[in-house]
Amino acid sequence: MQLRSVILVLGFLLLVTAACLLIPAAIALLYREGDWPAYLAACGIGLAVGGALFWLGRGAAEPRAREGFAIVTFGWLCVGLLGAVPLSLSGQIPSYTDAAFESISGFTTTGASILTDIEGRSHATLLWRALTQWLGGMGIVVLALAILPLLGVGGMQLYRAEVPGPSPDRLTPRIRSTAKRLWGVYFLLTLLEAVALMIAGIGPFDAVCHAFATMATGGFSTRNGSVGAFGSPAVEWIVILFMFLAGTNFTLHYLALTGNLRAYWRDEEFRFYAKIVLSAGLAVILVLWRADFFASIGATVRHGLFQMVSIITTTGFGTSDYLLWPPFTHAVLLIAMAVGGCAGSTGGGIKVMRVVVLLKQGKCEMNKLLHPRGVFTLWFNERALPSGLATHVLGFFLLFVLVYVAGVLVLTLGGRDLVTAVGATAATLGNVGPGLGEVGPASNYAGMVDWEKWLLMFLMLIGRLEIYTVLVLLLPGAWRKS
Repeated sequence: MQLRSVILVLGFLLLVTAACLLIPAAIALLYREGDWPAYLAACGIGLAVGGALFWLGRGAAEPRAREGFAIVTFGWLCVGLLGAVPLSLSGQIPSYTDAAFESISGFTTTGASILTDIEGRSHATLLWRALTQWLGGMGIVVLALAILPLLGVGGMQLYRAEVPGPSPDRLTPRIRSTAKRLWGVYFLLTLLEAVALMIAGIGPFDAVCHAFATMATGGFSTRNGSVGAFGSPAVEWIVILFMFLAGTNFTLHYLALTGNLRAYWRDEEFRFYAKIVLSAGLAVILVLWRADFFASIGATVRHGLFQMVSIITTTGFGTSDYLLWPPFTHAVLLIAMAVGGCAGSTGGGIKVMRVVVLLKQGKCEMNKLLHPRGVFTLWFNERALPSGLATHVLGFFLLFVLVYVAGVLVLTLGGRDLVTAVGATAATLGNVGPGLGEVGPASNYAGMVDWEKWLLMFLMLIGRLEIYTVLVLLLPGAWRKS
């Protein structure tokens, strides 16, 4: 492995993160709050460490695949640890473990929190939480590709390692142009949601923070009661729409903005995604309606659909405590939690495309039993899939299940009840945030002990970087010189 290539880009990522720390520092000064020195100090640390690494890596060769995996994994870890520094120094989250949990949860867009009184935190803290999610949503590595010319063609290795989904699309021949266009679409949708929320009656600060968290499918709110605290149906419908868009492949948004509106329905993954949301949402709504859980059919539809979209896109916002709902809804939401959003979206989970490929592969195997001499090809979007892709998806699914089972076993071995262990593992590995049991939507992760928090942080990273990117670094071959 070419370590200088890794060191160079890690240094640049820390410099970018350090620059972003100036934004909450300015907000602290604007609101006359006393935590601005902590953000300036963290900025100084980031500039010093990042600058040193950048200098040490100067003249490095272009990164290859193995360097790409290392850059993305350690890059996410480093920016997460740096992002925790101002939270700890300011006293807003005194424990560094808790601060690291909050920061890594933000950058991985998980949305799991240890805060018990969110509304009692400073404006700088609330904005930084939302900003970490927004940066992590499209990816700080993709941001680096958009503005760091020294990567050249080798930048594709970073893009493939970072962008969620089994087959990242290239909108233009040059990877930096692709990254710029994706960030442009991302910024535009964030701006549109912030404006819509302000029109619906939310103040500018809350609107921007929730727009950041929504488009990143992160779920960090400025209110203890999440989106439900606003008590506004209009706000909830706006958030539903933009959560759904955030869970969609951003390539389709770009094509739509260039005039190709039919791109959505021509995409097989999007059609399946929409069908899951509508069918599962309808099932949840019918169960809630039969249980007479809400006062009106309008409230039932709104709350049921909101929670369904929030969970499948792995956003994690809430308007109601779904643990109080009938058990059937818990099963539906848990399945949706595992499925996640579309490939190329900011959502977590297994991804809809992989689910489609797994179902097609299962059907193909059954056809082979009926017609042993037959030749069957997997098709997706009217194109034959490469033979190796199905194997890649099956391997990913197997690793996802193994990591999930291992997480549950370790937590239960440490004394956690099964429901909480299942919910916490699913919520962090799938980058959802709220889980089941003691980490449900009306609770948080403050009750976890330190080693459990570090384990869940590791699961957040694995889930955000899609299993292979992190686990491949455990192979001895990844570190051999070649």
